Amino acid sequence: MAAWSPSVGIRSSRLINNGIAETWRFPSATGKNKTKLGSETLLVTRKHTYNDLVASALRRYPFSKICASRTSVELKEHVSARGAQVDDLKKVASYLFRTKSGALVKVKVEKKRDKYSIMVYVVSSLELIGDDNKSSSLVMVWGVYRSDSSCFLPLDFENSDQDSQTPFVKSFLSDELMLRLEFDGKESPFYLSFRLKLVSGNDQNGLEMLTHRDTNFCVPVGFTAGHPLPLGLSSGPDGSGDSWNFAFFSRNSKRVVLCLYDDSTSDKPALELDLDPYVNRTGDVWHASVEKTWGFVRYGYRCKEVLNSEEEDDEAESIVLDPYATVIDKSGFTQHKSSKLPTNVAGTFSGVAVRVNHLKALGTNAVLLEPIFSFSDQKGSYFPFHFFSPMNMYGPSNDHESAVKSMKEMVKRLHSEGIEVLLEVVFTYTSESDALQGIDDGSYYYKAGANDSKSYLNCNYPVVQQLILESLRYWVSEFHVDGFCFINASSLMRGVHGEQLSRPPLVEAISFDPLLAKTKLIADCWNPHDMKMAKEEVKFPHWKRWAELNTRYSRDVRNFVRGRGVVSDLATRVCGSGDMFTDGRGPAFSFNYISRNSGLSLVDLVSFSGPPELASELSWNCGEEGETNKSAVLQTRLKQIRNLLFIQYISLGVPVFNMGDECGVSTKGSPLLESRKPFDWNMLASGYGAQITRFISFMTSVRARRSDVFQRSKFLKPENIVWYANDQTTPNWEDTASRFLALGIKVESGEETTEAKKNDLFIGFNASDHPEKRSRWMDW
Repeated sequence: MAAWSPSVGIRSSRLINNGIAETWRFPSATGKNKTKLGSETLLVTRKHTYNDLVASALRRYPFSKICASRTSVELKEHVSARGAQVDDLKKVASYLFRTKSGALVKVKVEKKRDKYSIMVYVVSSLELIGDDNKSSSLVMVWGVYRSDSSCFLPLDFENSDQDSQTPFVKSFLSDELMLRLEFDGKESPFYLSFRLKLVSGNDQNGLEMLTHRDTNFCVPVGFTAGHPLPLGLSSGPDGSGDSWNFAFFSRNSKRVVLCLYDDSTSDKPALELDLDPYVNRTGDVWHASVEKTWGFVRYGYRCKEVLNSEEEDDEAESIVLDPYATVIDKSGFTQHKSSKLPTNVAGTFSGVAVRVNHLKALGTNAVLLEPIFSFSDQKGSYFPFHFFSPMNMYGPSNDHESAVKSMKEMVKRLHSEGIEVLLEVVFTYTSESDALQGIDDGSYYYKAGANDSKSYLNCNYPVVQQLILESLRYWVSEFHVDGFCFINASSLMRGVHGEQLSRPPLVEAISFDPLLAKTKLIADCWNPHDMKMAKEEVKFPHWKRWAELNTRYSRDVRNFVRGRGVVSDLATRVCGSGDMFTDGRGPAFSFNYISRNSGLSLVDLVSFSGPPELASELSWNCGEEGETNKSAVLQTRLKQIRNLLFIQYISLGVPVFNMGDECGVSTKGSPLLESRKPFDWNMLASGYGAQITRFISFMTSVRARRSDVFQRSKFLKPENIVWYANDQTTPNWEDTASRFLALGIKVESGEETTEAKKNDLFIGFNASDHPEKRSRWMDW
């Protein structure tokens, strides 16, 4: 930030000698943060463009009152939507003001080569009347500022200690009064702020004239008002690529300061622009277009909701990130040293690409990455502070550029092997700091209740909805990801006051967005604030576009395998969860998981069940809690794991396998997400790892061979399914003591026959302690 010495405001000035150009100097910045814009001093050259006779005539022209027609003209700029009307050759921006008395003031800012010429006109509708025959003149009292509109850059006069002022002259071609200022282009950007004053011979204080809003006239120099859309940083409004357009939403801020940095390592801005609310604001969006002649490397904003507070301290105010910024200054898969990858590759996107052969061996056709958005180091990846940039730590060089490059290479590599890339995304919470706090909390967040201290992202508020849509589009267009899994998706159904919505605008907008039309959309109602398995049943609106991570599936399958529940629940899940997806979707919309990255891992589900906090996990320790060397217990656990995986892979829907379960990753019974350890590649060579990996590969091949059954987009017809109890009778569906269920699946054919064909399937599930004799089923 430029540390300019404070001034007492706009200073009065004296008349300039006719025909003499006078240079005024603005003291350079002091301290560590010097403004690196051209020379160390701001040079302002002011000269008359007319001869001595014109200037003399002006001083002799008697007038004491200005009368004007009551033209209702608001402050505006002659471009579409208040942007500057820019000539590609001369780059002229025009501004039109109205004074409190109704007079019109026109300002043109023109760039010629390396200088800015500013012409100020008092337009021809004025009627000049002299009441006392005394000499009067119209002058402009002005100053320039950047970071604080109430504190102007001080003037350093070389030849006079008197105040200075600039007079108007009368145009030869019209009745307009006009004057001209000239500034060195290297010193931009800044604001010219001025007021008009009528000065008579005996009254040097004069009569001041302000805008109709009772404020100083304010004109940007070296930048324009810009455009309110698109939000974020984009190419300037003139389309020439010579400027940057900044657009930033903040409804409740009374003042917004654009902070620009010329050093990526500095915590203090090199330049701050106090955006004018009448020039640089449209609705609730603050905007400015800054020329690229000054190469800033970072930017941010200061926001204030109170003006002129006596306790204001700009240095103490936090600088907030632009939510739309794409440059912000999952690792477990290859992070472990056993991955045998270089240290700069292990735990990065590049590491995933290198280990693609393991994914193929498991029959994987899509990877679902934990949240990769920039997130809080304290809270973890499920509490992001930004939505447009991958976390730097996932790049080989631990910076933004390498993270972006390596992610693109990873996606390309996986796609080449027929593997899609899906992202877990969190749009319901943010980190507790460094996110959207301080921009406009009343718009971006809501409280769920008086007793709830957490702040929830206001997803269905229009500007937040737009932010989320732009983020999703960005990841699809820039990185070519194939879909998204929305964590805590039930909160996407909350209104702007936390109320439940039956038709949430955001969910509907995502469903019908053309740029997201080919992406997979998955709703996951797991709450990062609550590590327990979700019990709340939420009917998620889907518009036939949204799949769901099926928590009911996990709960019912776990219950059956541990000897609880009823067989009707298992039958429903195996056949594609028709109770959830017969509403115009189908079994392919059910993403079936047994374990996930939160809660107990697969091996822990059959190893821990004692502590009360694990009751919601629906686990069974197979007779002994925790680690054991007992062969019988270990064999039972291995059998239970195969049972769980078998049911998962023969169920209609999409099986979701959690990373590390193939090699027995354990958290020692902790369901907490932070208890998960990196993937230990050495465990793949263990007896357990080898058996489970082969079993998963086998089940994947079964699904592929019988895709007509297991990978259907439509439900099986009831007439093609026959259900059996252990005595070959119809199952007692709601009998809690029943532990056996079998079904025969007939191949769909146009021929009606009761004979079993070689492609028909028979599948049996037995959760009892006693085996069923196979001979009973030989006649099926």
